Amino acid sequence: MKELTERIIHDAKALGFIAVGFSSPSRPLFFDQFTSWISGHKNGEMSWLERNIRLREDPSLLLDGCRAIISLAYPYSSHKPCTTDGLTASRYSSPDQDDYHYRLKILCSEIVNIIKSYDMGCSTRICVDSAPALERSIAYSAGIGFIGKNNMLIIPGTGSYFYLAEIFTSLPLDIPNNQTMDDRCGSCTLCIDACPMGALEKPFSINASRCLSYLTVEYKGKVGQLEGKKMGDCFFGCDRCQEACPFNGQKNLRETLLPSSEELMQMQDEDFTQRFGRTSLKRAGLEKIKDNIRAIKA
Repeated sequence: MKELTERIIHDAKALGFIAVGFSSPSRPLFFDQFTSWISGHKNGEMSWLERNIRLREDPSLLLDGCRAIISLAYPYSSHKPCTTDGLTASRYSSPDQDDYHYRLKILCSEIVNIIKSYDMGCSTRICVDSAPALERSIAYSAGIGFIGKNNMLIIPGTGSYFYLAEIFTSLPLDIPNNQTMDDRCGSCTLCIDACPMGALEKPFSINASRCLSYLTVEYKGKVGQLEGKKMGDCFFGCDRCQEACPFNGQKNLRETLLPSSEELMQMQDEDFTQRFGRTSLKRAGLEKIKDNIRAIKA
């Protein structure tokens, strides 16, 4: 299957993926750290992370007869989306494009077609934040990058501005004897120092309930006055720990992809759905976005 593995790598990169790795569906290397994190109640109100622990421990259960996992990294822009009056959204939101879940599943389907061309009877499953899998741990095992002190997977020479996707398959692919990457953060603590809410409590440990990315997107309540001040100009997500990382290069690139904050505040649900209903902004929803903007301007 070495020929197939090489073809997957070649075609994946032709599709725009910046890194491809292969691993066996074994117990993730950072599973114990994950369960300790959950036990410490560091996941905020994201209760779904507490479910399906057995599946997270044994990724082979996510597909009958699973023999291999393909990890893929796809880049998003280093330019921060901004409104016409200077408010911003996290880079991954890409508000001028369909949500990355849609886009990556389409691209991964092209890889599945390649796999099926070798064996039509094999099983496959595409996962883009859609299964209880420890994606970063799996990608780390596949040799794609190393885990930074901000808990992001970092690809040397590229940084951490990318999405992850996985393809599980029953086909016995040729899996290289991967060498996991050593941590390259050294003594650097720029990401920890840059976290506005102190959510990065120590290297490799994040308290999600204090993280602005969580509070402005996943959290169902309203952010408070303190959080509003800490948000700066970003009303959706937070990139501060990534912006501080030396592996991510230029920090202040921006692109006007959003209407003014006033237009967002005046927008109705129907208009929001028409314009942003297939983008990542839908995750928070219009009312949450309006609450976040109010917090910034309070």
